[in-house]
Amino acid sequence: MILLFSLSCNNETGYTSVDFSKIVKVNRTESRYDENTGLRVAVAAMVSPKETVVHYRELLDYLGRKLERRVHLIQRKTYGEINELFVERQLDLGFICSGPYTGGDQEYGFEVLAIPQVNGSNFYQSYLIVHKNSRFQNLENLRGGTFAFTDPESNTGRLVPVYWLLQQRETPDTFFKKSIYTYSHDNSILAVARKLVDGAAVDGHIWEYYNRRDPVNTSKTRIIRKSESFGNPPVVASTYLSGKVKERIRQALFSMHIDSDGKRILAELMIDRFIVPKKTWYDPIRRMKQTLSLSEKTTHANAKLKK
Repeated sequence: MILLFSLSCNNETGYTSVDFSKIVKVNRTESRYDENTGLRVAVAAMVSPKETVVHYRELLDYLGRKLERRVHLIQRKTYGEINELFVERQLDLGFICSGPYTGGDQEYGFEVLAIPQVNGSNFYQSYLIVHKNSRFQNLENLRGGTFAFTDPESNTGRLVPVYWLLQQRETPDTFFKKSIYTYSHDNSILAVARKLVDGAAVDGHIWEYYNRRDPVNTSKTRIIRKSESFGNPPVVASTYLSGKVKERIRQALFSMHIDSDGKRILAELMIDRFIVPKKTWYDPIRRMKQTLSLSEKTTHANAKLKK
């Protein structure tokens, strides 16, 4: 699936360890990696919880076999919660969004291992979508309407559309009548398809995957704008994970496409292979963040002067 490698999260307040046969609570006090207990893997909130287990079952089972370790899937609702688990040393490996990755490696204690190559490309885009029968043709048409973001720290689901608004000297509060967070791209697509909102910004890979495999909702939407390209969402490891284990994970990912079983799993995910990314592929995201940060500081400074 086009990058449904960046899948989902649980709507519950606690997080769980999923061994694909049963769900058990994870002990929060167990912060250090133990090779005898397995590898704790988190997946960012990109699609709904059910989809995460469906699409990650074989991939994580594959990693477990190659590493000869049990692999536990840790699910949380937001990107922020996933980041905090890295800080608390509750995670060993994560499939995360490009947004949290940029600048987060030092702050949250993780390092990039690999990214997926999809349809020969190392990049993805944000899609601005509306209902196919709507009158909307561009972002300006959505002024005064309702809008769905995915997550506060999402690149394609929030950062990009907020940056577009800033270029028009607007913010979500001044531009939209109402905006919501859906906490997954499939939910945002569904919200537009059912006319619950006028528009949404979603991960282009996620939209393309569903449009090819199960277009029941994407067929009811229309793309009216695409962003520039960004490096695909990465696989990251905790800096506290041993170098030996990280190298084994890298080798398992990098060799999947030449292994018969791994190649089959990648094909199901619509991934060509895993590769080593370049930091420069994420520079556009860093620039957007810096621009928005500067704008927020200026706004706060002006507000203080008016007082």
